[in-house]
Amino acid sequence: MASVSATIQDVFNEPGCGKNANKSEAERKKGCTKQLQPGGAAGGCAFDGAKIALQPLTDVAHLVHGPIACEGNSWDNRGAASSGSNLWRTGFTTDINETDVVFGGEKRLFKSIREIIEKYDPPAVFVYQTCVPAMIGDDIDAVCKAAREKFGKPVIPINSPGFVGPKNLGNKLAGEALLQHVIGTEEPDYTTPYDLNIIGEYNLSGELWQVKPLLDEIGIRILSCISGDGKYREVAYSHRAKAAMMVCSKAMINVARKMEERYGIPFFEGSFYGIEDTSDSLREIARMLIERGAPADLMERTEAVIAREEAKAWAAIARFKPRFEGKKVLLITGGVKSWSVVAALQEAGLELVGTSVKKSTKEDKERIKELMGQDAHMIDDMTPREMYKMLKDARADIMLSGGRSQFIALKASMPWLDINQERHHAYMGYVGMVKLVEEIDKALYNPIWGQVRKPAPWENPADNWQARALAAAAAEAAALAADPVKAEEVRRAKKICDCKSVALGVIEDAIQLNGATTVEAVRELTNASGGCGACSIRIEEILAEVLPASHAIAAE
Repeated sequence: MASVSATIQDVFNEPGCGKNANKSEAERKKGCTKQLQPGGAAGGCAFDGAKIALQPLTDVAHLVHGPIACEGNSWDNRGAASSGSNLWRTGFTTDINETDVVFGGEKRLFKSIREIIEKYDPPAVFVYQTCVPAMIGDDIDAVCKAAREKFGKPVIPINSPGFVGPKNLGNKLAGEALLQHVIGTEEPDYTTPYDLNIIGEYNLSGELWQVKPLLDEIGIRILSCISGDGKYREVAYSHRAKAAMMVCSKAMINVARKMEERYGIPFFEGSFYGIEDTSDSLREIARMLIERGAPADLMERTEAVIAREEAKAWAAIARFKPRFEGKKVLLITGGVKSWSVVAALQEAGLELVGTSVKKSTKEDKERIKELMGQDAHMIDDMTPREMYKMLKDARADIMLSGGRSQFIALKASMPWLDINQERHHAYMGYVGMVKLVEEIDKALYNPIWGQVRKPAPWENPADNWQARALAAAAAEAAALAADPVKAEEVRRAKKICDCKSVALGVIEDAIQLNGATTVEAVRELTNASGGCGACSIRIEEILAEVLPASHAIAAE
């Protein structure tokens, strides 16, 4: 596992990451290389993240080396779409058993690779390491090398066993595997000044296909998409692109940054959600390609397409704006969608009452403030009860979130729309924006809500389970307001680090009583951010709040 540890250290030493951008090289490495303790990958492991990042490569055979549950739990967990091969939809696993744990699973892995190549003849086989074979010492690098020499096919090891870290680390380890074994290994049949890479886009519900026709019309060629609707050979020759667009920097910033470093391919982070963001991204793509040698008239074609498509999109959503007047949205998502979807909803005339930022970076939060104002309601962690109360109090008319939150909206008898990876509709580009508006309108004005809000004939609306739940919440709030000591206990008991179950009070004590001044120091004292690391930004905010107060008290 030494090579995996070295790869992880290199991944975290990432100057392209917004959090690390202003740190020295030594500071970037400090603290980030701390290995997880068992259970620290709660919420999605590194293997899951690697599989999510690479499985949309459609013509590749994705072989999971491990117990069958690893493949079973990760198969089909995203709604990516393919315009060609469906091999990626086939779940391959070595299904190791107790005997393999005792004697090793390398022979079984080699036989599995041979069977896949003989039966399906894919252009490449990706082999995913999981926890059990990693812990018993199976060397998938050696097996892949032997299979590559024996069968004359690329057999790529993906070293991302679940115990090394969370899902986001797995995304980056998948990117490292592409950089080490795939990118730069083949050459395209031809190149043009208009060749573009799109990185961190997974073609969920076919979203990429809502943008590709625009790029085709302008004359821009998607040389490679990593990895939505992608093909092995396209990734292998992606190093010949002239520019790149990064869609999700949280997942694959290391790929974009290292391709810029190695091959001179400049990149920017953009969004195709919303009318104006789509236009801005198209302009930026054209500008970068012109800087790399494309003819100047590329911008003229781009502006012509933008003008036509914007006019069509604004006209299409105009009829919905009167229906959306005064309607408020609660957006519970994270990462890039915490700000990119905000712009789209505002364009539709909807009012945002809050957006979650639990998985968002500082840059994401700054973009939210630009869109929603400095007083934007950014939700770090809203409990189900708080979501329910917000919806029942009609502070929001609809909730947009992932599937795990839908039942809160349904209990509140309020409309809900899936905005996450499991959704069945594509919302990217100009036509995607119109589709999003249409689906929100359908959800808001579905007649079912009028029916489910009516009390049953035998029910007393003043004493049903909903009324009792709201009364209990109100009583609890009143009790806390009347008892400052108890209110302080509740405030300090709020969980900041879910992975390690570390409360706010513990972190504040580490800062105030033990002199912690950095996230790394807080981690050493409390173990907070020792799991998935998602809470590190929140800890930085706590440090910013608590340290000035501590210094003021010390000065007195």
